Amino acid sequence: MTTVQDSPTAAGSGANASSSFKSAARSGAEASPERVSAVVTAVLQGVHAAIRSHAVTYPEFQAAKAWLMEVGEVGEWPLFMDVFVEHVVEEVAADQQHGTKGSILGPYYLPDQVRLPSSCELPHRAGEQGEPLVLSGQVRDVDGSPLAGAEVDIWHADADGYYSGFAPDIPLGNLRGVVTTDAEGKFEIRTVQPAPYQIPTDGPTGKLIQAAGWHPWRPAHLHLMVRASGHRTVTTQLYFAGGKWLDSDVAEATKPELILDPVDDGSGVRRVSYDFELEQG
Repeated sequence: MTTVQDSPTAAGSGANASSSFKSAARSGAEASPERVSAVVTAVLQGVHAAIRSHAVTYPEFQAAKAWLMEVGEVGEWPLFMDVFVEHVVEEVAADQQHGTKGSILGPYYLPDQVRLPSSCELPHRAGEQGEPLVLSGQVRDVDGSPLAGAEVDIWHADADGYYSGFAPDIPLGNLRGVVTTDAEGKFEIRTVQPAPYQIPTDGPTGKLIQAAGWHPWRPAHLHLMVRASGHRTVTTQLYFAGGKWLDSDVAEATKPELILDPVDDGSGVRRVSYDFELEQG
C-alpha cells in the first residue's frame, strides 16, 4: 500500500516543471501559416462544438476563463498538457515509428544528470526506502545489432511517489542518471521500486480533476530516454505487472508492451530484463 505523505504543492511542482521546460532547448522547423491556421482552427472548432452540444452557460464560460488564468499563473501548463494531452501526440508520432514503443515524457524530466557506467547504481540517499530493483537489458538497432555507447537516461519517483527536483527534502539528482551501454550494448541498473503517485491536486489541475470526479493517480513506473548516435531517441515509461492504477492511469500513457514483471532472486532483490530497439533516423 502506498504511503501518503504531505505532497509537494502544485505551485511548487508547477513552477519547477515550467522552469525546466523553458530552459530546455527547443528545435524544429517553424510551422507555416497554413499549418498554424489548420491546427488552431480545428482546436477552436472542437471547443465551439463542445459549447454547442453541452449548452455551456455564461457562468460556466467565465469559470473556465478564470481556471485557464489560474493554470498559467501557477505554472501548471506543463503538468496539464503532459497529463491530459501528450499521450495523444505520442500516439500520432508512434504511427510513423519503429522499434521500442514510446510513451509520454511527463513534466519531471531534468537534463544533464550524472553519467554512469553500464553496470551501476542510481544515486540515492543513505537508507533509501523501497524494494531493491535491478533493471538489465540491451540497446540494439532494429536489425539486432548491439549499440555500444548508447545512453539510457533514467529517472523515477521514490518509494513515496516523489521526484527529486520537484519535492522538498530530496537531494537533486536522487534516483536519476545517464547510463552508458557496454561494448555489447548491455546495461544493468540497480535502484529501488518506485511507488504510484498522484499528480499535485491543490492547484487548478487538481480542481478540475475533483470537479470531474476523476482520480489523480499514476501507476508506478520508470522513465527512460534511450539515445544512440544516428538513431531516433526513444522516450518511454516502463510499468509493473499487477500495479495499482495500471488500468486507469490518469495520464492514459500505459501500453501492454511496456509492462515489466520483476522476479525476486531469493535475496529480496527484484530483477527484470528489458531490451530497447532503436531505428535509424
